[in-house]
Amino acid sequence: MPFFLSSMPAHYGLIGFPLTHSFSPKWFAEKFAAEGIDATYKAYPLELIESISDLLANYPLRGLNVTIPYKEQVLGYLNELDEAAEAIGAVNCIDIRHGIKKGYNTDVTGFEQSLAPLLQAHHTRALVLGTGGAAKAVHYVLEKLGLTYRTVSRHQSEGVITYDELTEELIASHPLIINTTPLGMAPHTDEAPAIPYHALTEKHLLYDLIYNPDETKFLALGKQQGATIKNGHEMLVRQAEASWEIWKILT
Repeated sequence: MPFFLSSMPAHYGLIGFPLTHSFSPKWFAEKFAAEGIDATYKAYPLELIESISDLLANYPLRGLNVTIPYKEQVLGYLNELDEAAEAIGAVNCIDIRHGIKKGYNTDVTGFEQSLAPLLQAHHTRALVLGTGGAAKAVHYVLEKLGLTYRTVSRHQSEGVITYDELTEELIASHPLIINTTPLGMAPHTDEAPAIPYHALTEKHLLYDLIYNPDETKFLALGKQQGATIKNGHEMLVRQAEASWEIWKILT
């Protein structure tokens, strides 16, 4: 029996900007080849989110992944949202069927599945660095797991503290620290969030959503203090797998 309802190749892609070091095209190309799936996956760097209208009009796409900086901006171009995407207010996966564009957030699945096995009994409070769409997915998972958290940003706002307010006491009382910012991403590998790294201990777990490089400066500085570290590669793989589960048509 055919895998897709149509005998024509299915086309998928990734939107964001820039997309110079994208994981998804290679991952999906290898998956399609290994499983004999007649489909393509391409990166579509969009300098402006408004360009998505032309993209959708000119390419017969079945689905899109969405990355920085459009996980929130893309909502206005969708017809429907699933429960998690609506609660979070950010989308990283779009399913397109019969002209209906439905948004999902598979970052939730990827983050939860990669974080949960690392959590220990004392990991009950977290610091979330950054306030973008990825941070909102992290908040959703932390709440689901029953963990409390504080959000940290360069700019103070309601419910958000600044890096200048991060004391040794706050670091000590929040043994889980999650970086959702692009600080440290290649090629800017000399950058890192401005936290008091000297206050970290072996009880801390540092999680960086960045996957390139494998060990960001944020993680390296944490490891020097004895902290457990985890990069975003497994999260990326698991969110890609979750996207495919949404897109594929079982027959």
